[in-house]
Amino acid sequence: MQTKKAVSISHPLEPLTGEEIEKAVQIIKEEKQLGDKVRFATVVLHEPEKSFVINFQPGQEFSREAFVILLDNESEKTYEAVVSITDEQVQSWEYIADVQPGIMLDEFDEVENIVRAYPEFQEALLKRGITDPDLVMVDPWSAGNFGIKEDEGIRLARTICWVRKFPLDNGYAYPLTGIVVFVDLNKMKVHRFEDHGIRTIPQTDANYSPETSDSIVPRTDLKPLDIVQPEGPSFAIDGHFIKWQKWNIRFGFTPREGLVLYNVGYEDKGKVRPILYRASLSEMVVPYADGSFAHNTQNAFDAGEYGMGQLANSLELGCDCLGEIRYFDAVLADSKGNARTIKNAVCLHEEDYGIAWKHTDWRTNQVEVRRSRRLVLSFFCTVGNYDYGFYWSFYQDGTIEMEVKLTGMLNTGTFDESGKSKYGTEIAPQLNASHHQHFFNFRLDTMLDGMQNSVVETHTEAEEEGEDNPHNNGFYTVSKTFKTEQEAQRIMDIPTQRTWKIVNPNSLNAVGTPVGYKIMPGENCLPFATKKSSVIKRADFLNNHLMVTQYDPKEKYASGDYPNQHPGGEGLTKYAEADRNIENEDLVVWYTMGHHHITRPEDWPVMPTAYINFQLKPVGFFDRNPALDLPRPASKSSSCHTKTGGSCH
Repeated sequence: MQTKKAVSISHPLEPLTGEEIEKAVQIIKEEKQLGDKVRFATVVLHEPEKSFVINFQPGQEFSREAFVILLDNESEKTYEAVVSITDEQVQSWEYIADVQPGIMLDEFDEVENIVRAYPEFQEALLKRGITDPDLVMVDPWSAGNFGIKEDEGIRLARTICWVRKFPLDNGYAYPLTGIVVFVDLNKMKVHRFEDHGIRTIPQTDANYSPETSDSIVPRTDLKPLDIVQPEGPSFAIDGHFIKWQKWNIRFGFTPREGLVLYNVGYEDKGKVRPILYRASLSEMVVPYADGSFAHNTQNAFDAGEYGMGQLANSLELGCDCLGEIRYFDAVLADSKGNARTIKNAVCLHEEDYGIAWKHTDWRTNQVEVRRSRRLVLSFFCTVGNYDYGFYWSFYQDGTIEMEVKLTGMLNTGTFDESGKSKYGTEIAPQLNASHHQHFFNFRLDTMLDGMQNSVVETHTEAEEEGEDNPHNNGFYTVSKTFKTEQEAQRIMDIPTQRTWKIVNPNSLNAVGTPVGYKIMPGENCLPFATKKSSVIKRADFLNNHLMVTQYDPKEKYASGDYPNQHPGGEGLTKYAEADRNIENEDLVVWYTMGHHHITRPEDWPVMPTAYINFQLKPVGFFDRNPALDLPRPASKSSSCHTKTGGSCH
């Protein structure tokens, strides 16, 4: 029950402040008498009930609560708690058996030091002629779950290694493929050391900055390209609420998901019409193709095992973002429960996006053209060797887009005695980069003109030859509305142009059909790992591009609450086993998109950005083009044909 208002917090979905994080930690430490062996894996806003948020009015009182995940390294137990910051008490406390929270940042640092100091590791380095352990890069990976009896119940990280020739060297050019070290993260000691034998280390350097590579000479023929908004940006900000053009958007930031969108709506005919209640990255899974000992357990669940938000970068003007930028800090908790601020974690800016619409009447030579602009809300994170940018874009015609930008460093290894691998590409002499895939699952809690929504699948069929189709050119669409969760587990189908549309059957447009938004896929693929594989046991949802479930606030993550070292069977596939009704219900749409990465030399030594996206596009949501009221652009050069008044028309 929301009863008390927290000081200076204007909305119940505002992220926790640093003061609130530390207050919640203090309350729980004192009430539960926690020792210094307890780590705080998560301290985030305990989001109020949806009905309360939807009906919330400015000035209304509300309480503030934190959701906390704790790991006791001594007892090796995991707990969940809800703490009332307002009432200064622990509201709930629950032991969660047989789970492992995601790996925390300080665990990464501790693991590297533990491995470097391990005597057998140092001996293995000496066998390879390496005398300075400080030049060795020890990358901790999640250990996964492969049914190894001696690993059961132990909180593990699996480390693989590379070596630098000097401190700023790109060590990923020099893999130490034979060495694998498992570390017990609760006891912080080596659990298992493996040396699979010495392999030839490649010799070609892979440095990519002018300071570290003589072969890189920066181009000098690139002229300045400045983005200038002399009157400032067109958006207005109030805390984490953004108003831009006809868009209303609220956002938050969590250590697991990164950016979270809330209460996204578009103003139409003087009224803000809701589209999304909540939208975020639910999980990201990266299965590798290599079956060798070095790579066959590499199946990263980057959100659930590491946390995309906790790995966010601090962005820089002119480098990561251009134009009239507004930045937002992300305030998270470290494992000791202290507030940690990532400066400039989120970037907000406008971009010109070419032509919004145009028509030339060739009879009258009358030209009307409007330029498109989009609002972009983004963050970038680094997960080990890879870097990912997540960009939510909002267009003036009502379209919403999510684009992921993939860049950074390939995961590298050396070849076995055969000198080749069918599971990767030789990207530099004697250096192998395994083929792999990147899957992104997005949880879309839709709210088109209200909470009662449905999902319609449409495909196209060719008309049979006959009186109505004498020249065999006819085709038409066939649609059906999903009724249950099991029915709504679907993949893309290019031959039939299968599409999915979220509709509100209770809200009709000007032509009497339900208002809707269609999922417009971009690049996509399906996994090649089979159902017997560990990764698919833990992420069976990858075998569908679309799934739909009835809303349950506890069902937030496609991989389940605790994917780290989990044997599988949890998450989205389990949610959908209930086979609940999803017609004219409060529902959640889960969309998975995949990037199929067959590695290439041009991806080395640092990968040119790859792009993958999907859009939510209005289909019957508006009665007509909602961007008709865009102003005529002013003529600024001879490249823009003008008729009168200095504007493009």
